[in-house]
Amino acid sequence: MTRAIIRAAEWTLTEETGEGAPRAVFRVACVDCGAASEAVDNQPEPVEMWALRHTGLNTTHRRFRLATEWFWRVVPAPGNPYFDLEGTAGR
Repeated sequence: MTRAIIRAAEWTLTEETGEGAPRAVFRVACVDCGAASEAVDNQPEPVEMWALRHTGLNTTHRRFRLATEWFWRVVPAPGNPYFDLEGTAGR
């Protein structure tokens, strides 16, 4: 087994597109009372509707905090010794 220390290598930060990985997860919380929507994959519309309904039921609750999770992956860039080892050419 050969062991090597790579002191400098280029890497690329990219969006995670693997099977089952959502593009994004959205959730909104009312700043006034702390009530929060469910987390929803890929579509912001359900949390937008939640905020509008929440304000409709609580007319003084008009401020919301949106939390969005976006998934990334780091892959070896061309010239990185792992690039050919991991078969990342062509990604």
